Amino acid sequence: MRTFLFDLKKEFEGYSFHKLTKDLLAGLTVAAVALPLALAFGVSSGADAAAGMITAIIAGLVIGGFSGASYQISGPTGAMSAILIGLSAQYGLQGVFAASLLSGLLLLIASFLKLGKIVSFIPGSVISGFTSGIAVIIAAGQIDNFFGTVSKGSTMLGKLASYGELGFAIDPMTVFFGVLVVLVMLLWPKKWQHTFPSSLAGLIIALVIQLIIQADVAMVGELPSTLLPEVRLLPSEIPWQDIQQLLVPAISIAALGMIESLLCGASAGKMKNEALNADRELFAQGIGNTLLPFFGGVPATAAIARTSVAIKAGGQTRLVSIFHSLVLLASMFLLGPLMSKIPLSALAGVLMVTAWRMNEWKEIHYMFHKHLKTSMIQFSVTMLATIVFDLTIAIVIGLLVSCLLFIVNNADLEVVIEAVDFKRLDRSLKHSHEKTVLAYVSGPMFFVNQGKCKKKLIEECADAQAVILSMRGVPTIDESGLTELVEIARYYHSQNAYVILCGVSRAVLERMERYELFDAFDNVVWDALKAIEFLDTIYQKTE
Repeated sequence: MRTFLFDLKKEFEGYSFHKLTKDLLAGLTVAAVALPLALAFGVSSGADAAAGMITAIIAGLVIGGFSGASYQISGPTGAMSAILIGLSAQYGLQGVFAASLLSGLLLLIASFLKLGKIVSFIPGSVISGFTSGIAVIIAAGQIDNFFGTVSKGSTMLGKLASYGELGFAIDPMTVFFGVLVVLVMLLWPKKWQHTFPSSLAGLIIALVIQLIIQADVAMVGELPSTLLPEVRLLPSEIPWQDIQQLLVPAISIAALGMIESLLCGASAGKMKNEALNADRELFAQGIGNTLLPFFGGVPATAAIARTSVAIKAGGQTRLVSIFHSLVLLASMFLLGPLMSKIPLSALAGVLMVTAWRMNEWKEIHYMFHKHLKTSMIQFSVTMLATIVFDLTIAIVIGLLVSCLLFIVNNADLEVVIEAVDFKRLDRSLKHSHEKTVLAYVSGPMFFVNQGKCKKKLIEECADAQAVILSMRGVPTIDESGLTELVEIARYYHSQNAYVILCGVSRAVLERMERYELFDAFDNVVWDALKAIEFLDTIYQKTE
């Protein structure tokens, strides 16, 4: 707390009316961006538009107030809605609320354990695949709202499959509003984007047309005039009987909250040249998601779209987040009756475009254009896993594939065999060393490439009188590699030949010392020259 107060004092040091004005204007701009997204993500989460609004308001006030940086803007996101839609179908809104509460507690635990740096271990291509998979889920989840169709099932694949049974009857007016918003968002001039977001413009145009023609289409529905709606989590109604089943989805929500919030902070921090306190951010996300279900909100995370808008709009402090929440609150109270008449397909159009823009197209194009096989595999596997499986499973699969590819890519062991080159020596030797060979070993010696070094030596140097193994290119070795070295020594000793190690790294030396393997070799020296001199001395004694 003391560190937080110190950082807060530093953040507001020299704060003036000019900076306050900048924060206020930035808050208004962020609110304009957040309003349509809050409505849309509330619906796509399996809740309603009201839940999305409440989430944005509470998250902006609570999470923004305790955030690990001055620029973070939190609220409902597309990635989170992709998880919640299946959860709400299976357990209802009370299940979503309970899972949110559990996820908040898990995030608090993560902050206390200082797990903020864990996201840095996830490869970029895995995150891109994960993001693209979520984009597909979001878009697929809006098919019914966009086309006016009906599906059933708790998973994306299940819903798509149900169209074969239920049919795909499109409602033309519903499609009209969805396509209208998509076209507005795609054709909206970029220079107007920051002052008047295309998503908000699309919804306003759709609303005006709907008010005029009164089309028979599904609409957002009534928005509450309070932050304590009837549909919310009450302490007495916590579904304790489902807590065990809700623990896995809660872990997924917490994992997503951690990943998305910290990645957002890292990206935005570069834009503003301000470092994110990762553990404090996790604490803020934990507090916010613990409180949200008691207000009828869905889980929230930091949102890169809203955060980047806040920075580009000239935001100075975390007051931007608070101002944006207050503007959303006023909008809900004052404009609630109007917003309730927005066609659902218009929100679906917003989400369709948002899903498309979620994909990191530059990175995707680069990795496939350059044929970066490792990145391509990581991306594709993680994307498919995200679509087919749970988020947590998808991330685990992506990490496991990454580890496997790392092992495969770094498993190559190179063994170069050379004769003693007298021209490279700065001193004369008394022995000819015609049957002395130098084997330069490069790469890790472990179970994946076990036997490769021994095989090459026996195939090419079976009659050697002495073998000098240069280990300078071996950064690490496991038990299998140590066993192979001992087997090489035993083979040549059986042929009355010498085996000397040189250039052994500290890590390999420590491993050899632990297993007491020095006696298996005739000597262990610093470099090849020392090894040759050692052999020269031995040969002199035996001659």
